[in-house]
Amino acid sequence: MQAVAACVYLVLIGSFVIAIILYDEVDSIPEPMSTLVSFGFVISWIGGIAHSAVLVPAMARARFQPAVPVPMQAPVPQYRPADLHQRTTAPTRHQPSGQPEWIGHYRVIHQLGRGGQGAVYLAMAPNGVRVAVKVLHDLVDETARTRFAREVDAARRVATFSTARVLDVNVNGQHAYIVSEYVEGPSLEQLVRRHGPRDEDSLTRLALSTAGALAAIHKAGVVHRDFKPSNVLIGHDGPRVIDFGIARALDNMTMTSGKMVGTPPYMAPEQLTGEPVGPASDVFSWAVTMMFAATGRPAFGEDTVPAVFHRVLTFHPDLSPLPPALRGVVGACLNKRPEERPSASDVMVAIVH
Repeated sequence: MQAVAACVYLVLIGSFVIAIILYDEVDSIPEPMSTLVSFGFVISWIGGIAHSAVLVPAMARARFQPAVPVPMQAPVPQYRPADLHQRTTAPTRHQPSGQPEWIGHYRVIHQLGRGGQGAVYLAMAPNGVRVAVKVLHDLVDETARTRFAREVDAARRVATFSTARVLDVNVNGQHAYIVSEYVEGPSLEQLVRRHGPRDEDSLTRLALSTAGALAAIHKAGVVHRDFKPSNVLIGHDGPRVIDFGIARALDNMTMTSGKMVGTPPYMAPEQLTGEPVGPASDVFSWAVTMMFAATGRPAFGEDTVPAVFHRVLTFHPDLSPLPPALRGVVGACLNKRPEERPSASDVMVAIVH
């Protein structure tokens, strides 16, 4: 099509040039050259109109439009062949010796601590939430594991306003473990050792919130049995009590093995004499914990185990470091006879009034 148009244009231009050269007047131009010249004038006139009305505006618009960048081809990344036997969410950093990378379907981040019952790890749940996983080393037979699962199931019914929620429990596999809400913050023991005894307002808030936590634990039919400063975490929203519901299951299992469940400076007299242990034992341990928060040391010392046991059974500590509003209720909780101690709910009421 373009070649035909070019030929017609050349014929018309050629006729026009020949006519100008050979003839002085238009009337002397013979046919058919005269017709071709006239036709050429008409085509030129139409072309000028089209150029002015269509082409010039279109060219002007195109000139002022922003240029469209030409996309560059991205380099093709080089991938190493995938190892189908490796978990895609496995940590890339080196794990310390002896630390597991996975506990069940929880990915271990690092160890938080280790005690007589087992080791505690900060881990990541499948939904991306950080949790605390406690691996228990003493649940070695099926009977103990079944009893442990039953006790922890009761602990999951505890109200969570001042406790770390129990999220999961597993008694199968190589190790039994319990998963609880991760509370970011130091324990009461760490806080006092780093920054010293708590002031009056801090002590009152601590006493009220932890007594409330014990009241909720006891209402669910659970006895803590190991209430102590390291089992009180100071989170951004206040104190949280942890590890409730574990000690009772372990207690039933370890009595025949000669092991002790509890921490000597914070154990109640009945725990030492073999009498029944109940909510009143937690109240005694709570009072010793409040003394630690007020003084920076356990009320019955922390030297040799026999010396501590002797003081727990016979010694009455000095309550003067406590704020006046707490002395009476803490003194009542330290009564050597469990039946004469107030309940955790009564402790809350006494603090408020």
